[in-house]
Amino acid sequence: MTEISDSSRKPTSIVAIGVGNRMRTYMQYVAAHPDEARLVAVVEPDPIRRNAMADRFNIPSERRFNDYHEFFKNPVKADAAIICTPERYHFEPCMEAIRCGMHVLLEKPVAQTYEQCRLIDKAARQAKRVVGVCHVLRYHPAFRKVKELVSSGRFGRIMTISHVEDIGIDRTTHSYVRGTMNTEEGNNPLLMAKCCHDIDFLSWLTDASCSRLSSFGNRIWFRRDNAPAGSATRCVSCSVEKDCPYSAVDLYQRRHQWIANFDVPAGDTIDAVIQRELEEGPYGRCVFHCDNDLVDNQVLTMHMDDGSIITLMMDIFTLRDGRSTDIKMTHGEIVSNGIKIVVTDFRNGKREVYDYTEVCKQPYHAGADLRIVDSFLKTVRDEEPDIPLTTITDALRSHRLCFEAERSRRSGSTVTL
Repeated sequence: MTEISDSSRKPTSIVAIGVGNRMRTYMQYVAAHPDEARLVAVVEPDPIRRNAMADRFNIPSERRFNDYHEFFKNPVKADAAIICTPERYHFEPCMEAIRCGMHVLLEKPVAQTYEQCRLIDKAARQAKRVVGVCHVLRYHPAFRKVKELVSSGRFGRIMTISHVEDIGIDRTTHSYVRGTMNTEEGNNPLLMAKCCHDIDFLSWLTDASCSRLSSFGNRIWFRRDNAPAGSATRCVSCSVEKDCPYSAVDLYQRRHQWIANFDVPAGDTIDAVIQRELEEGPYGRCVFHCDNDLVDNQVLTMHMDDGSIITLMMDIFTLRDGRSTDIKMTHGEIVSNGIKIVVTDFRNGKREVYDYTEVCKQPYHAGADLRIVDSFLKTVRDEEPDIPLTTITDALRSHRLCFEAERSRRSGSTVTL
């Protein structure tokens, strides 16, 4: 290994592997807390992203790597790695980092198979390394309040939970139809890719285990046979573009939304990059003429071993982009939209409202993303974090449910666990 002189164990030295929006967010914590963490190497195939991150943290050229294969041939010595690569590239660099003695903070989903998840867990335990998984809802103030209310015992036991994940039409067309996360082979099924957070949250709410589950879902809309008459393969040359709710021209050029991952080369402008993307890139394609194969609707029902029932509905045909949770308990109910929580006690009719509107205006998921990094660093240093780290062992439960849900969806059968 290439040695880096450092007279103390603090700040924790970190390698950034995969520089997208998630990594840039986590590095905000590192930049704000130089006494706690220090970036020592950057691994990213895109030169614009790699050099932008490396320049910000004054990383010398010899510690800037094109890909993780190159890096692990002669890795820079570091205490930890943060891995935010595309989903299909989670397993291998995570295993390599553990092999090199690094702790790992791994973006979700953990891997593409449950067996890979188990292998990471086994390797971490054998090497006595920390592997944290970025399940952000456990760190979000509003979702933590829901957990606190459920666990208080004030409202009895859970009978049913109805949870809706509104992915939103803009996010869906950008990420899961046109974008790099639009195929199962290259990433994961949509339930895993987008809703393993939600299933982790639902599992966290209850002490019960799932005994049976069933799931239904299909890709019924974003297909070539649903393309409107007169449509073209690209929005810029489409005769019906102005009346299309999925227009890339409208999303990126008129509204300037979902453009954070459009890299702007030196001397160029974001408008020029958008125009090129619309004319030549994947994000300019008609949603009915893409190579996507993910479902565009899905429901999961879980029967828990304590008799309670949990349902999750994944919706994309909505302008909403968020989560709502209705928890029906024996002595009361808890209703949350991720911002406001309304609690009703059946015994006295008393109603309580917890409003997180101002908190949720804070960037980075109301600060939850930064709390993940804080929890990880404290766990690595054997300090007591303010919020317990969600470990790979914790994540196994929700990931198994996601994989089993997909098995149920494909087979059309109920899966017994």
